Amino acid sequence: MLMRLKTTLVILLISFTLGVFAQNVPTPKSHFGFDIGDDYKLANFSQTEAYFKKVADASDRVQMVEIGKTEYGRSQPMMIVTAPSNFAKLDRYKEISQTLAHAEISKEEAQKLSIEGKPVIWIDGGLHANEVVGPHQLIETLYQLASRDDAETLKILEDVIILLVHANPDGMEIMSDWYMRNDDPEKRDQNIPILYQKYVGHDNNRDFYMNNMSEAANMSLQQYVEWIPQIIYNHHQTAPAGAVVAGPPYRDPFNHVFDPLIITSLDAVGAAMINRMHQEDKPGYTRLDGSVFSTWWNGGLRTTPYYHNIIGILTEIIGNPTPYTIPLVPDRLIPNNGTPYPVTPQVWPFRRSIDYSVSLNYAIFNHAVRHGDELLYNIYLMGRKSIEKGSQDNWTMYPKFAQAVQDEFAESQKNAGENSSRSRIPSQYYDSVYTDPGNRDPRGYILSADQPDFPTAVKFMNALIKSGILVEKATEEFNVNGKTYPENSFIVKTAQAFRPHVLDMFEPQDHPNDFLYPGGPPIRPYDAAGWTLAFQMGVEVDRFYEGFDGPFERIPYGEIQSPPSKALANGSGYLLDVRNNNSFMAVNDLLKAKVKVYRTAATVGGLPTGSFYVSGGKKELEVAAKEYGVYPVPASMPKGATQIQPARIGLYDYYGGSMPSGWVRWMMEQFHFEYQLVFPQEIDAGDLNDKYDVLLFISSGIPSVGSRGYSRSQPKPEEIDEKYHHMLGSFTADESIPQLKKFVENGGEIISVGSATELAFHFGLPVEDALVEIGTDGKAKSLSGEKYYVPGSVLEMHVDNSVPINYGMGDEAYIMFNRSPVFKLAPSAGNRGVKPIAWFGEEEPLRSGWAWGQSYLKNGVTAFEAKMGKGKFYAFGPEITFRAQSHGTFKMLFNGLYK
Repeated sequence: MLMRLKTTLVILLISFTLGVFAQNVPTPKSHFGFDIGDDYKLANFSQTEAYFKKVADASDRVQMVEIGKTEYGRSQPMMIVTAPSNFAKLDRYKEISQTLAHAEISKEEAQKLSIEGKPVIWIDGGLHANEVVGPHQLIETLYQLASRDDAETLKILEDVIILLVHANPDGMEIMSDWYMRNDDPEKRDQNIPILYQKYVGHDNNRDFYMNNMSEAANMSLQQYVEWIPQIIYNHHQTAPAGAVVAGPPYRDPFNHVFDPLIITSLDAVGAAMINRMHQEDKPGYTRLDGSVFSTWWNGGLRTTPYYHNIIGILTEIIGNPTPYTIPLVPDRLIPNNGTPYPVTPQVWPFRRSIDYSVSLNYAIFNHAVRHGDELLYNIYLMGRKSIEKGSQDNWTMYPKFAQAVQDEFAESQKNAGENSSRSRIPSQYYDSVYTDPGNRDPRGYILSADQPDFPTAVKFMNALIKSGILVEKATEEFNVNGKTYPENSFIVKTAQAFRPHVLDMFEPQDHPNDFLYPGGPPIRPYDAAGWTLAFQMGVEVDRFYEGFDGPFERIPYGEIQSPPSKALANGSGYLLDVRNNNSFMAVNDLLKAKVKVYRTAATVGGLPTGSFYVSGGKKELEVAAKEYGVYPVPASMPKGATQIQPARIGLYDYYGGSMPSGWVRWMMEQFHFEYQLVFPQEIDAGDLNDKYDVLLFISSGIPSVGSRGYSRSQPKPEEIDEKYHHMLGSFTADESIPQLKKFVENGGEIISVGSATELAFHFGLPVEDALVEIGTDGKAKSLSGEKYYVPGSVLEMHVDNSVPINYGMGDEAYIMFNRSPVFKLAPSAGNRGVKPIAWFGEEEPLRSGWAWGQSYLKNGVTAFEAKMGKGKFYAFGPEITFRAQSHGTFKMLFNGLYK
């Protein structure tokens, strides 16, 4: 009774403290002119930002801060929401969160801090702008937290620090303005003409270990450097058909490198969420195998947190301002562990999704209230375990090791002439694998500053630094294991709290064989199965399995690095190393300044064939040496060098925007290539040689042979602004292909990547699909998933680096292979000017991820060039520009962008 009285008094005191300003908080309707969740109504970002400011001005529970600029230059806001009394100690609570996450203190100190601190909870919305529930629930959640005086809200504010983050301001402005442009509500749609993130649209949720886009970098800074929340909740839509919302816990597999406490913490938070739904009589929550979402992949806003010991929550909810109807899905009506409380078919108003979302937010807030000290201590505990693992021998339990145990035992039984079906395997087979020094996890990595493309190594380090990884730099020359490394080399040790992310960026992923049933079809991973960034970026890394040290200084968390700045050496002419990706940046600067640039025809001065030579442009070369990490080597004009000119580049796109093309747009701008976008109408109009030297077709947008054409859903011209009319139209075999063929035969060049290599078959080139089998009807058909399946994974291919398109490449290259085309050349290929320029060998090519049926890849051609009249056609099956991450293969594109 006494405890109940104390609790009541505390709540009354909190209510008095917090309630003073609540009545002054403007309602959403007073600002927007409608209630959040009204049918046929969307707020845009400008209106939302203004409302955020009003609430922050009116309420002492709210502070609004800018976390950076978007790609279009808008302010990206974060609302800090908590009790007024907590703001005075906000820096202290942030410091506690950082200290516990970095886990470099004793358990006793951590226990004290976990009691002193406040759990930090991140709630975002709007990342995918067509998923309009997300940003609108953010508005409603802010209003309720700022205005409500009930005991639950007041307790949350007292005990929790809440970060409400708008994940894509640009996208909300684009999508909402487009939807609301039509006066007739029933004619409103979301069929926008451009991507809702400037470059990458939906792929903005594929960028959170690379942090290329401004919005991702802004959020990562808050998540992994500044605040390091204990829970990150990422709102999305839509749910599987017949459900309302999909949420945690998620299906297998989960990644082997992060802490198991992440998985059980997801169970705990998920239980709080689904329990609240059921308490409030809100049916339709599905989990586990009720949806497709797993915890395997790194790179999403809610998945990258796992590798930082943070609980990442994703929900996918239904809802749209144009009323939605829950369809009849009979299997969904059967209660099971995945969907304990099914929802029935019905019309679903937009507001109901907002209410669900706010309740789910409150469920997480309440979990933080009840388990705040536990959340704070657990992030420390996981970090401490990571440091300990990185400080000693450790064996991660990968599937390949379990298979190795079984294989060794089976081989021993075979050699002994015994039946290998024994149910118990002796423990010696465990020891032979799991104590084998060769199977240990590395304790650290060194990226030497003298590698040919050190600027790309710096970019790799910056990707890690933006993700809160502790990186060290050598202050002078040093020696480890008999090898000497220069000053400015980078060192990354695994004895740090975010060790799972370090391993995930440097080491291969080992995705388990995951089939619907034995011998059945594969279960598709949520995203990629393997992605090892060090492989994709082609950086040179030395691994160390014992502890090491040297003259190293810690780089402050979040401090972005640049290549060492050097003065330009004296010389009348200079060579630029083609192996250095940033050399292309410098060359483009030189060409824009009208400086003559040449390419070498042989190895010169230790630099490979295809390197660049200039005899002028001192100003541009000084910038290259000081800012780009490109150090021109004094030299005289090499024999046989050929002058180059900037090509007139056309990059294919279509109405609604292509994400693969968008990534390349961003890449071209980063490396200072000028380009124009080309749409189907312009292709069909012909005379392409008058405007372009090179046309780029990156993955999507090319129909398969035999299909009518490729186009996304498009409005009629009269329904949209005239400035978008040139984007309309379809790519067709009848109209578009003849013009492209004419373009190449008249001396143009086409570079195709991924599925866009279908152009080879449209052109009738002597190549075949290597991934087919002959059916009983005598016709070729694609291999079934039971026989062959390679989702997004890192493979290794052989490269012919003597051909100009591959200048600067090594003899082998890591590639991002995403269900990519593989070719077989017809016997007549050589006579028709078609030759392979990259291929798989006899060995299995998988290096990271999952590849089932690798034998089908043996000797398959991954890239080829073809002479067509006066021009050339290039086909690269693998994703050589994959999400602007695969720096190791960028040269395969860049080399083709000069005349």
